[in-house]
Amino acid sequence: MKKLLPLATLSFALSLIHSFTLAQSSRPMTEDDYYRIVTLPIPETVPLEVGGLAPLPDGRLAACTRRGDVWMIGNPYMQGSRMPTFKKFATGLHEPLGLMWHPKGFLLCTQRGEVTKLVDNDGDDVADQYGSFYKWPLSGNYHEYSYGPVMLPDGDMVITLNLDWIGFGASLAKWRGWMLKLNDRGEMTPWATGLRSPAGFAVLRDGSIFYGENQGDWVGSGRVTHLEKGDFAGNPAGLRWTSEAGSPLSLKPDDVPSTGKPMHEVAKTVKNLKVPAVWFPHTLMGISTSDMKEDTTNGAFGPFAGQVFVGDQGHSKVMRMQMEKVNGKWQGACFPFREGLQSGILRMVWGQDGSMFVGMTSRGWASTGKAPFGIQRLVWTGKVPFEMKTISSRPDGFEVTFTMPVDRKTGEDPNSYSLNSFTYKYHKTYGSPIEDAKAVPIRGVVLSADGLSARIVADTSLREGYVHEVKAEGVRSVAGSLPLLHNTGYYTLNSIAPGNRVANLPPRAAATMTASTSSGTAGMNHDHSAMAATAKTPAAVKGKTAPTAKRITDMPANWTNGPDQTVTIGTKPGLKFDMEQVQVKAGSRVKWVFNNNDDMLHNCVIVKPGTADAIGNAAMKLNLNGARLNYVPASPNVLYHTNITQPETSENIYFVAPTEPGEYTYVCTFPGHHTLMQGTLRVVK
Repeated sequence: MKKLLPLATLSFALSLIHSFTLAQSSRPMTEDDYYRIVTLPIPETVPLEVGGLAPLPDGRLAACTRRGDVWMIGNPYMQGSRMPTFKKFATGLHEPLGLMWHPKGFLLCTQRGEVTKLVDNDGDDVADQYGSFYKWPLSGNYHEYSYGPVMLPDGDMVITLNLDWIGFGASLAKWRGWMLKLNDRGEMTPWATGLRSPAGFAVLRDGSIFYGENQGDWVGSGRVTHLEKGDFAGNPAGLRWTSEAGSPLSLKPDDVPSTGKPMHEVAKTVKNLKVPAVWFPHTLMGISTSDMKEDTTNGAFGPFAGQVFVGDQGHSKVMRMQMEKVNGKWQGACFPFREGLQSGILRMVWGQDGSMFVGMTSRGWASTGKAPFGIQRLVWTGKVPFEMKTISSRPDGFEVTFTMPVDRKTGEDPNSYSLNSFTYKYHKTYGSPIEDAKAVPIRGVVLSADGLSARIVADTSLREGYVHEVKAEGVRSVAGSLPLLHNTGYYTLNSIAPGNRVANLPPRAAATMTASTSSGTAGMNHDHSAMAATAKTPAAVKGKTAPTAKRITDMPANWTNGPDQTVTIGTKPGLKFDMEQVQVKAGSRVKWVFNNNDDMLHNCVIVKPGTADAIGNAAMKLNLNGARLNYVPASPNVLYHTNITQPETSENIYFVAPTEPGEYTYVCTFPGHHTLMQGTLRVVK
């Protein structure tokens, strides 16, 4: 018989539970309240640098690694003993970055130069047949990554081949920069080109193919593009193979101008050029899109069925994408979803229970997640987050739907929202700053009777081909008066939807129209004036270095004997400087040479002791102004800095070393880099 608690003890326990419940309800909700991260323990003897994941019909999970192995993972849901098991299924492959279970009972694994068929004939969970399913040539360049296959509804498959890198994207071997279609006999049909680093792609249930791209040459920012046969996605390097038999297009590299005009403008004159369905603004959403997965879980993963989840390798996060077709063109919005995964996300697959397995690796592709590799599961807790569920185009603005009813007072107040629009340059240069940013004044908001949607009515400044930032910072839910878990979405407006405009705005909306419009415009003007002020770096004046000068690129005139010391810092793969520590004399004249030897954008910022992480975090919060400010926050803790440098370029700056000895830090403040890319500047007497 169970012993009953004394009444006083029971009362005290209930009081504690009640207090805890109140504390829980009053604290801000976080992503972890809605989507838990479950980490699979991996034996120390298994270097599971995940290149591909494939769920098996019997509940096991297959994983290929960048080191050339394929592992069978038993009990990946960690039931019973809660310990998964690992058995090596295949080995000796060349950096495989894609894995697929074929319905006919074998694995297809994409390594650098072929898709390999792996068969277990005797049922001992070890592959005893390695067959070449389809091959392509290699040049030997380190950047020749290959991905897939992903199956189409008709049983055919698609694979993608990365461009080479020789200071810029190049196609040194046949079909590099292409998506190729394979049938079940291993026969290939060229499908589309213009791809740069197509690590992630997905086939939706309706057969539509989308692929994700990373910022680089000809790619201003991360983006997702719908690919049909014969499409050109933007990077001209792969066009060198359009004369080959079977090519679905005839465009040549010289047919693509590098003018710096927006991509949607160039697409009006360049045949086959396909603009993105959704732009993922660089650093505002992520820095390196990876895998994509349509939510086919029928609600087991939460309220976003039919939407697409997109991984980010550099920021170790999963983002959310919602799309629609307007006037025959795919377009849509991206939203933040779940941060904090342990390493760089490369692969995502659905588990049998509707959870998401996320496979990660960071060697050479450093990430905000500090682990070198890992597998984690995202599991929905059953609680519905208060989110913007969708953003849709309307003839006079946008309609936002929510996962929960919105409080009427905040939901129909134009001051709860803001709209901005911007674009990127389309050119052969690596990346692009945000271009032509403008506030979009809001005329009013019409909230639906059920509070689940808000029609944001803008003035006539909507611009086709531009990204539109939609913020709803002031909106609160009916239940609990909660703020949105994520209050920003980015909608790519390729085509303005047809239909009826809102004829009569509610009196409340009309009354607040002027305030909303003026505040939105003032906010943008304030940002731009701050940008301009920060961008004006003082130069050497009358032979003396101005005390506030943080970036001087010409040697001061009074340095008649030159610098006392020249320091040369370079970069190396994995988000690292090539020198972890340098030493200068206090008060000495220093010429600082920064060589960006990497294939990514970097800067070099020298900061006061102990402030590198704070400066790096501040750089990530510069939002639309980040690129124009070279991701250097206006802070007294920033002593000197270079600008953002292109790959294979350099910049020199001149400064007088601090007079106070100590260990200062040089850091790259490009968003996502600062946690790893740091070095120590020792200032000595």
